[in-house]
Amino acid sequence: MTTFAVTNPATGALLAELPVDRPGSVAAKYAAARAAQPAWAALPLAARLGVIKKFRAGLVREKSSLAEILTQEVGKPITQSRHELDGVLRRIDFFLKHSARVLQPETILADAQAGLTESITHEPLGVVANISAWNYPYFVGSNVFIPALLAGNAVLYKPSEYASLTGSAIARLLHASGVPAETFALVLGPGPVGASLVRQPVDGVFFTGSYATGTRIAALAAGRMIRLQLELGGKDPIYVCDDAAIGTAAGIADGAFYNAGQSCCSVERIYVQQKIFRPFVAAFVAEVRKYRLGDPMDPATYIGPLARPAQIQVLEEQVRDARAQGAKVMIGGQPAKDRPGYFVPTVLTHVTHEMAVMRDESFGPIIGIMAVPDDDTAVQLMNDSEYGLTAGVYTPDGTRARRILERVHCGSAYWNCCDRVSPALPWSGVGKSGVGVTLSKYGIQTFTRPKAWHLRQR
Repeated sequence: MTTFAVTNPATGALLAELPVDRPGSVAAKYAAARAAQPAWAALPLAARLGVIKKFRAGLVREKSSLAEILTQEVGKPITQSRHELDGVLRRIDFFLKHSARVLQPETILADAQAGLTESITHEPLGVVANISAWNYPYFVGSNVFIPALLAGNAVLYKPSEYASLTGSAIARLLHASGVPAETFALVLGPGPVGASLVRQPVDGVFFTGSYATGTRIAALAAGRMIRLQLELGGKDPIYVCDDAAIGTAAGIADGAFYNAGQSCCSVERIYVQQKIFRPFVAAFVAEVRKYRLGDPMDPATYIGPLARPAQIQVLEEQVRDARAQGAKVMIGGQPAKDRPGYFVPTVLTHVTHEMAVMRDESFGPIIGIMAVPDDDTAVQLMNDSEYGLTAGVYTPDGTRARRILERVHCGSAYWNCCDRVSPALPWSGVGKSGVGVTLSKYGIQTFTRPKAWHLRQR
């Protein structure tokens, strides 16, 4: 294979044929990045900040066309593509504002009498591989390459083959802003190209994607003593307490179906206390009925096509499995008959944890809602998962929410909200949701090595 096709999932139309990197070209890009990295790291941080500011300006300047490219290649509704570009500006602003403070040397001890100074510097890892995702390419990519570049690293950036036009646009804007092409090198192609990249003698591998691919990357990197960060999937639960307002159903539904549920932190299972189960489900279904399937270029469309057609089979199998075990389909349950690549928003009740829909990641517009008798049962079920990315509780009682969430194994805890990320807070998970952290000050420091300095004047 010398090229790969980029197609529009909504129409099947060919958008582009892009070159596939071969093992030789990947190795050459690595060698060039290794040679270029010291000069990039030697630039004053102020200069690197200036380059990223220019990149940010480029995103603003080309927002309309960049959103259209994203919608055409991954099927994300155009309004949501524009929101992603707006949101990435806030993440870049966080890194621009806080990187100098996080990366500056720290004096731990200054003993004039003993003539001893102890300090810490934060040095770049060197050359890092960034294997990014297609569902939020601006978000998950910038979580890595922005702080990595600011910290003085060179980046070998492989966008998902499903978002390679967006990845190419990112590289073009970074290069135009002053990042040397060797310092931020674009690597294109399907999975085997990513494997070639991981095999290079890089100083860190940063991957966002599925648990299955993450385990393969971990195996390739095993034994090399490099920084390995894997941001993987989730089976994110929400618990609706008996004192919660029924109106919360609308926000939870949006958390489940935004971007057609193709998000690692999408709501994937819901537990509702028995007392309000029926009215909550009725309100939830009524909200989902409002969601419009259609042309993703239409601003009124809420549900677009799935970026990967093969995922439809996963969703169909989850529905078949649930039905066979007694689940009730309240709405949806099948692909859209008149729109290939689309799956009708699906709500299931009478679900149990023996069903795949409540255990395996769905990554699509499908949700199971289960009645529970009390808080203890909810906590038990929320923890009955191999994943641990996010979890949320809806109740007006903050003390009750904190008491519940303290017992839930997750990287992000939500009270009366869901499916949100803050650049100021660390993004991490437990179990199959991965290892490592992005965002916050920790997501800047992860691209550095601390060096301890023991300085005695006499």
